[in-house]
Amino acid sequence: MDLKQIFKTPNPIIGVVHLQPLPTSPRWGGNLKAIISRAEQEATALASGGANGIIVENFFDAPFAKDSVDPAVVSAMTLIVERLTNLVTLPIGINVLRNDAHSAIAIASCTGAQFIRVNVLTGVTATDQGLIEGQAHQLLRYRRELGSDVKILADVLVKHGRPLGSPNLTTAVSETIGRALADAVILSGWTTGSPPNLEDLELASAAAAGIPVFIGSGASWENISTLMRAADGVIVSSSLKRNGRIEQPIDPIRVSQFVEAARRGLVEKEENSQVNGAGHQASELGKVTSKIGKG
Repeated sequence: MDLKQIFKTPNPIIGVVHLQPLPTSPRWGGNLKAIISRAEQEATALASGGANGIIVENFFDAPFAKDSVDPAVVSAMTLIVERLTNLVTLPIGINVLRNDAHSAIAIASCTGAQFIRVNVLTGVTATDQGLIEGQAHQLLRYRRELGSDVKILADVLVKHGRPLGSPNLTTAVSETIGRALADAVILSGWTTGSPPNLEDLELASAAAAGIPVFIGSGASWENISTLMRAADGVIVSSSLKRNGRIEQPIDPIRVSQFVEAARRGLVEKEENSQVNGAGHQASELGKVTSKIGKG
């Protein structure tokens, strides 16, 4: 997955548009126009604040269907994503919660969206919706049938879930990429709003062996400069909302603050890389000089 080709940067910041309750969800309010209007406002806030991409989620449809949403949800999300693609120039992705990856890739393929997020691509995970089985086999073949190049960003040890068995992080990352053929992996904390720790991000990045690793939850302007040292990109939502409250709309000022903090982290990452590279070169030069002296 070429992040720079899609997002115009090798280290994208992807903001989330949390859709208000959609038709057939328990809290559906009967006003689709209002939902579209808020989605447009939030997409505009993300674009003006400096985000590099947007992902659209039916976040407020909880409690979620396990693996197949109602057709009305698919229809509404398709309509909204189409509106957003005509409003902003940022690349757009889709996450159909809880794990309807087939609907997500269908919506993306029909609207020109570039990527989807899949919470459980492989393995079996115990969640509040019950046991969810990854369907990488069916999803990858469906993508081929659609003639689509939509990228698949897959969670590893996804939040709000526990894998059956006890796979370690390195194995989970390797299998999600090598056996399930994810285009990128996402690492989050255990719940919405909780970040992964730096050590786990470093392990995931090492296991990914060049495949992009995204921070999937809990990123804030206070911690992003540290977390970005071990990740390629970030998917962020809660900390961009007004007063940091999940139910509030996105605040473009908070987006700008987050983007600035993330960029500081990337500068520090690059500086550390250069220092380490110079140190390695000096060490190698020392070894050569020592050998010459002994000769």
